[in-house]
Amino acid sequence: MPRRASRHEVAVLALPGVIAFELGLPHRLLGSAAGPDGAPLYRVRVTTLDGGPVRTSAGYSVLPEHGPEIVGTAQTLIVPGHNGGPQMDDGSISPELAGVLRDAAERGRVVSICTGAFVLAAAGLLDGRPATTHWLHTDRFRALYPQVELDPDVLFVDDGDVLTSAGNAAGIDLLLHLVRRDHGAEVAATVARRSVVAPWREGGQSQFVEQPVPEPAGASTAAARTWALEHLGEPLSLDELAARSAMSVRTFTRRFRAETGLSPARWLTTRRVELARRLLETTDLPVEGIAGRAGFGSTASLRQHLHAAIGMSPLAYRRSFRVPASA
Repeated sequence: MPRRASRHEVAVLALPGVIAFELGLPHRLLGSAAGPDGAPLYRVRVTTLDGGPVRTSAGYSVLPEHGPEIVGTAQTLIVPGHNGGPQMDDGSISPELAGVLRDAAERGRVVSICTGAFVLAAAGLLDGRPATTHWLHTDRFRALYPQVELDPDVLFVDDGDVLTSAGNAAGIDLLLHLVRRDHGAEVAATVARRSVVAPWREGGQSQFVEQPVPEPAGASTAAARTWALEHLGEPLSLDELAARSAMSVRTFTRRFRAETGLSPARWLTTRRVELARRLLETTDLPVEGIAGRAGFGSTASLRQHLHAAIGMSPLAYRRSFRVPASA
């Protein structure tokens, strides 16, 4: 009889303010992965830094059955997201926590979900490496950890022995990716079916970022922008936009970038992509018609710009985000 493979040891480190939903994800997903004989492939255990209780984001405390000694035998250490803490306030971290994380990284791999990336960054584990976190916190993350190659558009980043993910659901994506990486697509698909989630999601987290509203009319180029939003389906030249602001093209371009952070061309493309997304979500218009109404001119152009913005084709986006007529 072939020898049964030993289970992969996983430690989940719960810090004060841990997001309750994310704390349970590793056990639900990794813990349900099984081999052909039905044997569990992972042993997932939760600990805190001192073995005592910690309060969660949901208003209740958790008391783990295991102490921090399990981190010493873990092949994978997972840090779920949390609310607040010095690593999110001023970029500091306790020497004890930093030591635990660095030791774990030397022995195996370290994984973060959502704002858990702040903890890894504070410990120096992300210096010079690609990483991601929830898009709501990217500005704060960049200010505290400029040495990290932050990519706010992806659902997760696999950099070998250090992996990071975006918000709640992206933690599911990353954990399924771990199963897929360790044991193959079939095992990961089985885990996904049991949790009734997609085994793989297209695109990145930029598809979930809240759509910006037009700026107040007091800005010097605001009138031109407001007019452009009403005529996105038409050819819009830089000369025409500048004339509507009574500026030279050079002055208009400089002020436009100062007010929006984007060039006029980039701003127009972004607004057109947003319009195309709304039409894909809320109408039955064919993709060709949406391309024309959003000012892209051709289906190929719409497909190219939508994929560049959020990593999805128009049809894939519509399948994922189409609002039912009954709604």
